[in-house]
Amino acid sequence: MHSKQTVKYTCDKYPSGNCYYYKQEIITHDSWENLDSLAWSAPRPITKETFLKQKQLGFKTEINYINKQPAKIIQFQT
Repeated sequence: MHSKQTVKYTCDKYPSGNCYYYKQEIITHDSWENLDSLAWSAPRPITKETFLKQKQLGFKTEINYINKQPAKIIQFQT
């Protein structure tokens, strides 16, 4: 179980209105005493309900607004 200092919850919001929710934890590649070995884990998908519940409990939450340009469609000659 992680504490409020070692976990964060993120929400990625896109211009289309889609939202994707993730959980990340601090992990170590060596030992907890070696601060250079600490890193955030890969984002793991969670539900919106989990995100809102953890936010209400006081866990660190981030909202990231993703503003990427739409992909270009390339026509192939047949």
